[in-house]
Formats: sequence, C-alpha cells, structure tokens
Amino acid sequence: MQERPHGSLLVEIQPFLVITDRDFILLDTGLGFRNPDGVLQIHQHLIDHGVNPMEITKVLMSHLHKDHSGGISAADPITGERTLTFPQATYYVNNEEMQYALEHSGKSYFAEDIVLLQQRDNVIFTTGNGKIDDYISYEVTGGHCPYHQVFLIDDGEDKVFFGGDVAPQISQMKSRFAAKYDYDGKKSMELRQEFMQRGKEEGWTFLFYHDTKEPTARF
Repeated sequence: MQERPHGSLLVEIQPFLVITDRDFILLDTGLGFRNPDGVLQIHQHLIDHGVNPMEITKVLMSHLHKDHSGGISAADPITGERTLTFPQATYYVNNEEMQYALEHSGKSYFAEDIVLLQQRDNVIFTTGNGKIDDYISYEVTGGHCPYHQVFLIDDGEDKVFFGGDVAPQISQMKSRFAAKYDYDGKKSMELRQEFMQRGKEEGWTFLFYHDTKEPTARF
C-alpha cells in the first residue's frame, strides 16, 4: 500500500455471489490475484464461505475492465496454461463489449484475461437487453463504458440489482456528479438516479462492487 504511485486512486473491489434455488451466480470476477500459496483469491473467498468454486453455475459480467474481469481466466503458475476460473459455469458477456475490449486492450482492458471466452462453448455473448432463464434481466446502459450492462435478479421473493460501475458505491447514488473516469459521465449520473428511483419503487437490494463499507443497500 505504501509503495503505490503518488496520486493513484485506491479502489475497493468485491465480486458478489447470489444464491437462488436454481443457481450460484457470480457477479463480476475481480482482479484474478492469487494468495501467497498460489490459490486464486476469489476461489479462497468462496471456500471460506462454504462454497466450492466448481459449484458456480453462472458468471454475469457487467463489463470487461481489468478490475472486473481479471478473474475470468487464470494461467497455471507452473505450466502457464490458461483456463477459465469457473469451468462449470456459463459466462454471460455482452458481445459488443467483448469486441470493444479486444480492440482497446492495453489500458483498462487486458486481452490476455478475456480472449479465452471466444474459445469456449460455455460462454453466451448477449446483445442488447434480455432475460436469462426468465428471472435474470440484463440491460445495456453504456455510461461507464460504451457497452456496460446491469443485472436484476428476481426470483419471486427478492429483487437484487447489480449496477457494476454505473452504480458502484452508495455515496455515488446519493450525490449528483459526472465522473471523469466514465466514458459518458453525465449519462452515468442520470442512470444512477433512474436506478435508485426504480429500486425504491420495486424494493431492490443494490450490490455495490466498489464499496466494502456499505456493500448492499435498499432505498
């Protein structure tokens, strides 16, 4: 922590696991870091909470920036062979976001982490808005990046909303500002207000990827 470059931005990161009567759903995959013993951090977090990483059935990706997609795949520390970190799961990725990420690899996007998605048959590339298994809605929002998408999981009892980097922290939901790090800061600002209003009316539980102090909230 003390060695990070002066002026750098410290960002908290936390993927979410949502368990329904049908699925173990992972929302974004983190950075893909390993513990000193070589175990992927995201795998260890799941194990620590009694979940076998091989039990994950769906991986829903809001977008493919490194801090959200670094854990999509991992290279073996010895052989260097790269595999998907959740091989039993179906990955859901926006098709246009995938193409955009590969075309813009090098800064926010890292092609080596995600290119494997194009080579596996357990990946579904979505376009536009739609539904997964009649209870998970996805909606392309743009804002943070051109093809960013959000998810609403509605199992008939609870409604859980994951806004990725359009709704990353509770503090950003409560204040109106346009962030310079967004592709379209004004649109992201408007989306936060729209989603907060919809969430109030429909009783959503919000999951905040970049807020470890208040990771969930209802308005």
